[in-house]
Amino acid sequence: MLNIDRRLFKNFDWATFSIIVFLSIMGIMTIYSATRPLLPNEQANYHIKQIYWLIVGIAALFIVVNFDYVWLNRFAYPLYVIGMLLLLAVLFAGKTGMGAQRWLNIGPFSFQPSEIFRPIFTIALARYLTTIHNRMNLATMIKTFLMFAVIPLILLIKQPDLSTAIILLIMFLTLCIAKGLQKRVIALLILLGIISIPFLGNILWEGLKDYQKNRLVAFMKPDADPAGIGYHINQSKVAIGSGEFMGKGYMKGTQGPFRFLPEKHTDFIFAVFAEEWGFLGSFLLMLVYLAFILRGIDTALKAKDEFGKLLAAGITFMFSAYFFINTGMTLGIMPVVGIPLPFMSYGGTALLSNFIAAGLLINIRTRRFELFY
Repeated sequence: MLNIDRRLFKNFDWATFSIIVFLSIMGIMTIYSATRPLLPNEQANYHIKQIYWLIVGIAALFIVVNFDYVWLNRFAYPLYVIGMLLLLAVLFAGKTGMGAQRWLNIGPFSFQPSEIFRPIFTIALARYLTTIHNRMNLATMIKTFLMFAVIPLILLIKQPDLSTAIILLIMFLTLCIAKGLQKRVIALLILLGIISIPFLGNILWEGLKDYQKNRLVAFMKPDADPAGIGYHINQSKVAIGSGEFMGKGYMKGTQGPFRFLPEKHTDFIFAVFAEEWGFLGSFLLMLVYLAFILRGIDTALKAKDEFGKLLAAGITFMFSAYFFINTGMTLGIMPVVGIPLPFMSYGGTALLSNFIAAGLLINIRTRRFELFY
């Protein structure tokens, strides 16, 4: 048993672990700076809660790393069913907040099932794709979409949680490509996408909530209503721009602490960070995220089996999508869709889910060789 522990410790991916812990600590520091009390009677304990969740997340990560990820093959589909039941439970017993019904309460504990469903979806889809032995044709792709993606997408849009639905759709497409799509299928999908944009755009527009429509209008015309629907994006740009090259310094920013920037500790935490650390700090932070993404790609390439390859690829695609969409919307080059910055944005369920997903990455890399024999 001692020999097994030594092998696991020796091959453990300390680089990935160090990166995500560093990002989480920077996130806690930024959360505190953005939400710290400015008046004697004010109280803000967001950073304390995030510290607790960080400890829970690290514990969950080591639990995930401790067992061989290959065992997930046996439990992939039961996990998927449990995840679907949680999403379904939200529609009947979910807690409503900020115009969306996304949370479940179990006593004093509140969590967001869609965050837990992300890694479950990746595990189940990767498991199924390993049963396909040839390149995927259009019929196989449609069958896979109907089996694994269409129902959760409907349930997420119903909440509404459009951001997670978009991420799941991106993950589905990228995993199919990683598995191997026929070139003519890829060409057909691109062609259909281009042709259907006007029609799908009208259909989606009619199905959007008013606040979702306002976000799109604010993205297309940020100056149309700068004090109303364009306020988020404009204040985010102000925060990022005021940081200039070197930044104002930690805890010396104004947009977050003085409450000018909405959602400062969640969706727009990057803007608070950029104001305090400037272009240089933001550039270095992006390099850290890039190193994490490249590490994930390398893990997928070096996985010992196809299931590990697809699982690592799906998780890496997920983190990449979250990072690029979040930073894009804070910079004003993408519409605001409520996607948090991985490991840095406030949110206990999201942080725990991210650490579990990162634990799977570390698990796959740690066992790229046969450790136990």
